[in-house]
Formats: sequence, C-alpha cells, structure tokens
Amino acid sequence: MNLKKLSLTAVVAMSVSMSASANESIKFYNWSDYIAPDTLSNFEKESGLPVTYDVFDSNEVLEAKLMAGGSGFDLVVPGSQFLGRQIMAGVFLELDRDKLPHYKNLDPGLMKVLSEVDPGNRYGIPYLWGTTGIGYNVEQVKKALGDDAPVNSWDLIFKPENLEKLASCGVALLDAPSEILPIALNYLGKNPNSMEKGDYRRDAELGQLLSAIRPSISYFHSSKYINDLANGDICVAVGWSGDILQGATRAEEAGNGVKVAYSIPKEGTAVWFDMLAIPSDTSQPDKAHKLLDYLLQAEVIAGVSNYVAYANGNKASLPLIDTAITSDETIYPSEEVQAKLFSLKVMPKKIDRVSTRLWTDFKANR
Repeated sequence: MNLKKLSLTAVVAMSVSMSASANESIKFYNWSDYIAPDTLSNFEKESGLPVTYDVFDSNEVLEAKLMAGGSGFDLVVPGSQFLGRQIMAGVFLELDRDKLPHYKNLDPGLMKVLSEVDPGNRYGIPYLWGTTGIGYNVEQVKKALGDDAPVNSWDLIFKPENLEKLASCGVALLDAPSEILPIALNYLGKNPNSMEKGDYRRDAELGQLLSAIRPSISYFHSSKYINDLANGDICVAVGWSGDILQGATRAEEAGNGVKVAYSIPKEGTAVWFDMLAIPSDTSQPDKAHKLLDYLLQAEVIAGVSNYVAYANGNKASLPLIDTAITSDETIYPSEEVQAKLFSLKVMPKKIDRVSTRLWTDFKANR
C-alpha cells in the first residue's frame, strides 16, 4: 500500500484501527466463581494482552450462544459432554499443539478418558473437574432430621418425607437438567445416560420422583446457592463439589457459626470435566492459544485449584496444590468412591427434547 497517496486523516484512522486491533482484549467466557482472583491479572502483566472476562452458570446458556454463531468469545469452558456435541456441530477450532508448549503437563490417563468425547483430544483441554453432590448445613439438617440424617445418601433429596422436613430451612437444586436427571435415574437403578424416551415421560418413575419432591424445593439456580449456604439462608443444595466447598470456606471466614459440609452420596453420582476450547469463529486464535497455554502452566492451574477447591487435569500441578485439597476425598475421591461415579454422555436430540420438556414441567410444578 502506498501511504503517500493516503490523506493524513486516512493514515491516522488506519493507525488507530491497527492499534485497536493489536490491543483487542481476549474474550474469556467461564463459569461463575471459577478462577483465582489474580490469574488473569498475572497473565495480562506477563503477556501484555488484555482480557475481558465474563461468566455463565449453565452449560445450556453457553451452548445457546455457541450454536447461534458469532459468540464473540475467544476461549470458553464447556462441560465435556456438551463439548462432544459441539465438536460435531463444528463450533470449535482444532488446537495447534505447537502453540501449547505446556500441553505436556496434562494427565495422560485423563486425556485418554476424555478422548471418548473428543477423539484424539483435538479440540479441548481439561480445566477443572469434580462431582455433583449434596451441600448441607450440618446443624440445620440435624435439627430437621435428627442425628441419623442420611446426608451420605440421595435419600436426603429423593425421599419426599425427608425433603419436606427440610423445606422450611431452604432447598436448592442446580438448574442443570443434564446432571440432575441422570443422577435421579441412577438413584432409581436405571442407566443414568438412558437413551429410552419412555424413561423421561411425566408418568414414568423419573417423572413421578421429581413431582413428589417439587413442592419442597425453594429454587433452581447454578451459582446462588454458594452464598446462600454460607449465610445460612438455605440448608441443603444439590450442587458442584468445589462450589459447596467454597461456601464452607466463606462461612468459616465470616465467623457466622454456619458449618457447611459436602457429601458424595453412596449410591454414586456424576463426575464431570470442564474443558477449555476455542470457538471456531474467534478472530484472534493466536491470542487464545497464549491464554490457553498460560492456564496449562503447573503453577497457574495449581493456584486456581487452591482457590476454588476443584481438582484439575494437570498432572504437573499436583505437588503445588495444598495438601488439604489433594488429601480431601470429596475433591480427589478414593478408588472406592470413584468406582461408583459415572460420566455424562452426549445425548441425541430425541432425548434432549423429551428431557427438556420433563425439566420444564418439573420446574413449573406441572
């Protein structure tokens, strides 16, 4: 281009445009309460690249934005079962491992498991993982159900007579049908990843189970329960392991007398993996890879795990994680507990439709 033929105004405008492009922030879309306070500020200082951070609280919200196209995000964090479906829809960019020198830090065994939803591990990298279980206010549950309250069993939630006694102190459920429904199916002795449409009918066992407990549920939300447990505003929540442990820490720091505990029910529950992936419509793949590789550094992801109390998929980070976390079997479950955990699979559209209908009716108490 011959700049001599351009007016001064045009040159200045082009210069500003190029500068803006060079300083365009990396758009990172992550779950609520899911990163250490200094993670991104440290990255910005080290790389000189600004980051715009936004949060969501359900896989369904993220998926809607990705599937609509033009999400505007450069790095996102879908659950592994959603990642598998989104890969098939072509919404992610294949990762360039030459731009990820810290890829070597990942746990090979975990990567093999994740290859079931991401063949060849071409599109996603594990960020954090955990279980979905029961968070509860120790004293309030004991007051409502006695010393023998079944806090280590899904009976606490799915037996209507138990939940009815807890309703007065507040019960919250994740607004996440992709997790609550499989957990309920497993409790009923069925395949948690059932592909049978009949299992999702309102008059089937699952529908009847949900209808029976609905009157005792205070609300459905995928992040509000953290502070509500910590403040004593609710006494039970079906939620994610790290979130509930964060609630326990906040209660302890507040010195408000609230003791929050987390249990993985003896019947088994869902184990999930949240993945880092780059949307295929990103306008800055190189920058996205830089942030992704930064999060692959052992000391960086260890700092995240230490703050949010979730396990991560970075084998090299284990020696850097607080022993209080690595020795906590609600975060890193024992082999005996792991044997009863199940992963969540990609559901076909025919199941999505019927399960969504059932969930909508459940929330609306129809």
